[in-house]
Amino acid sequence: MANAIHHINFLVRDLSQAIPVWERILDQPVAAREELESRGIISARFNLGGTWLVLVQPTRADTVPARHLEQHGEGFFLLSLEVDSLDAEADRLGQDWLSGPARQGIENWHIQDLDVGRTFGAQIQFAIEG
Repeated sequence: MANAIHHINFLVRDLSQAIPVWERILDQPVAAREELESRGIISARFNLGGTWLVLVQPTRADTVPARHLEQHGEGFFLLSLEVDSLDAEADRLGQDWLSGPARQGIENWHIQDLDVGRTFGAQIQFAIEG
C-alpha cells in the first residue's frame, strides 16, 4: 500500500541552471546534491514537508533518464510512492507489474520501478528508505 509521495523527479538538461530557478520558486536552498553513477545522473533535492522534489540531469546518453529527456524534453519525469516493503508490493501486484529488479537509489533509498505498460505510460516506482 502506498503511504505517501516519496519523491517527484523533474529532468533538466543543466542542473546548474535549474537549481537557482527552483530555489527561487520554492524559496529554499537545495537540501542535497548527489551523483548516482549506476543510473548515469546527477541530482539536486529539495525537501517539501517530507516529500522530495528531485532535479535530475543525465550524465550519459545510454540511460533511461537520458532517453526520456531526449524524447520528451525537460519537465516531469516520475512519481515515486513510499511503501512499507518492496517485497510485499511485488507479491501483491505480481512480477509482471515490475520493470526489472529492485535497485539502490540515492542515499539509502531502495527503488522498484513499475512497468510503464501497466501504468498507462506513467513512470511510477515504489520507494523505501533504509
